[in-house]
Amino acid sequence: MPTKAVTDASFASEVLGSDKPVLVDFWADWCGPCKMIAPALEEISEELGDRVGIAKVDIMENPGVATQFGVQSIPLMILFKDGKPVAQKLGAAPKSQLKGWLESVL
Repeated sequence: MPTKAVTDASFASEVLGSDKPVLVDFWADWCGPCKMIAPALEEISEELGDRVGIAKVDIMENPGVATQFGVQSIPLMILFKDGKPVAQKLGAAPKSQLKGWLESVL
């Protein structure tokens, strides 16, 4: 399942109301490291889609959610379970590290 773009308006229903964990990638178009990890997150979404959803929030277009969760540096990934943030990872990393971290906190 591909990653899903989430907005300020859809965040509550798509992420907080999800019946399975959701990894939210806070990113921006001008962020080089964000672009580097995007293909890895797409692959992880395909591989772990039955266990976790992966959503992307463009902080420039959706500043409300970014402010709500105190996003100051990107790429920032926050894992939400049952509508609450339970783990986060800041910065780019190879796919193997991102997937290993995600599996360890699921």
